[in-house]
Amino acid sequence: MNTVFTKTPLGICKIVGNANGVTSISICEQELASNEIPSALQEAVEQLREYFDGERTTFSLKLSPLGTDFQKKVWLELANIPYGTTVSYLELAKKIGDIKAIRAVANANGKNPLWIVIPCHRVIGTDGSLTGYAGGLPRKRWLLEHENPPMQQSLF
Repeated sequence: MNTVFTKTPLGICKIVGNANGVTSISICEQELASNEIPSALQEAVEQLREYFDGERTTFSLKLSPLGTDFQKKVWLELANIPYGTTVSYLELAKKIGDIKAIRAVANANGKNPLWIVIPCHRVIGTDGSLTGYAGGLPRKRWLLEHENPPMQQSLF
């Protein structure tokens, strides 16, 4: 496995993977970014930079996350949430076909190993509130605002 640390507006991002795909992307407390980027992770670093620069709304990376079949099912559904939109945990449970699995869906969402690329930040409470986020609610708010900036009001 290869690892690279790269700077983002939200802190240092740790990317792990190899030629078989990216296995994890997470925010971490590491202070320094890596000097050399392994070839297997160059595309991930570039696509994340494009996302934060406002040039990318979807990702096209080879992914290889580790998880249970149920978690992978939830993560696949998360990946279908369009840029700039949100869904509730209840809506997500309905999309995987089991409204009673809302807690299991929330748990799988919280174990998402691919920060931003699998957009767990786009899942909110049924009442529209920002709820749990592994990177912290301020980062979740930042990501949602980044994807849906406030409209500039016209003076005339």
